[in-house]
Amino acid sequence: MLSLFRAVAVRSNGPLLLSRQLATSATASNTLGISCGATKKARLLVHGPDSKGIVASFSHILYDQGCGIIDSASEQSTDGETKLFFQRIVFDYENCDRDEIESRVSEQCRAFGMESYLNWGDRRKRVAIMVSKYDHCLWELLLRHKAHELDCDFVVVISNHPDHQNVAGTFSLPYHVFDKKSENKLDQEEKEMKLLTEVYNVDLLILARYMQVLSDGFVEQWRNKIINIHHSFLPAFLGGKPYHRAHERGVKLIGATAHFTTVYLDEGPIIEQDIARVSHRDTVNDMIRKGRTLEKNVLVHAVKSHLDDRVIVYKNKCIVFPE
Repeated sequence: MLSLFRAVAVRSNGPLLLSRQLATSATASNTLGISCGATKKARLLVHGPDSKGIVASFSHILYDQGCGIIDSASEQSTDGETKLFFQRIVFDYENCDRDEIESRVSEQCRAFGMESYLNWGDRRKRVAIMVSKYDHCLWELLLRHKAHELDCDFVVVISNHPDHQNVAGTFSLPYHVFDKKSENKLDQEEKEMKLLTEVYNVDLLILARYMQVLSDGFVEQWRNKIINIHHSFLPAFLGGKPYHRAHERGVKLIGATAHFTTVYLDEGPIIEQDIARVSHRDTVNDMIRKGRTLEKNVLVHAVKSHLDDRVIVYKNKCIVFPE
């Protein structure tokens, strides 16, 4: 039987990484009945206990509906004594039966004890940004979006300060201010929640250096849908001036971390990280400048990974598939 994939397995010091690429032969595509003219792309993510037949099962479901697999990547790892399997499939489709595919995917997941997420790619994710006084991440997100690097729709900016009304206005975005104090925090969050869910129908919330701690109730309603960015000194250098304290200690590396927000402050599953070297020659301002550059880039990469459905959250870690 003609093979659908060319498979390459690479084992390093980490887990086995298995990436499969669809053969590009037109003859193979026609023989297998794969539609090369389809314009719509969908993404299927599955994860759970590893076992034989997983890849073949999901590939067969798509093949039966005339879908063409554009890209397929999978990873294996262990959790104690349990072997785990994570897979992301990008496929094109045209006149398939969506209900049938969703039903059969669910059936296979039950059989394998797996979980799945299927995005048909016919609606762009709606994204809100929350920001306080630092605006470097806000500008970066909006400029990257304007450059068509982020496949989403930014729909609103929310802040606890009026400072960045002009930034939002530059990109024709509504700007809402919710001044929070200890005595009105929960009431203000309730208003924010209503705005996000009922008015703007938001799918993803980005904390672009938003300096307010969200309540547990708020976070629980947005599980794995809030992305936060902060410097990687935590928890070594807590407080309002981490770069000053790091400078005093003579650190040699600074960094930034983007993660999903959980009820445990700054301890959510990590999506993206990066570092830069510093030395005794760097002033505090030099470190702040380098740190902000890291924060901007790390946040954008994390957001893009989420928008592209390249992230699977398992327990308190993220499996991030490469671009």
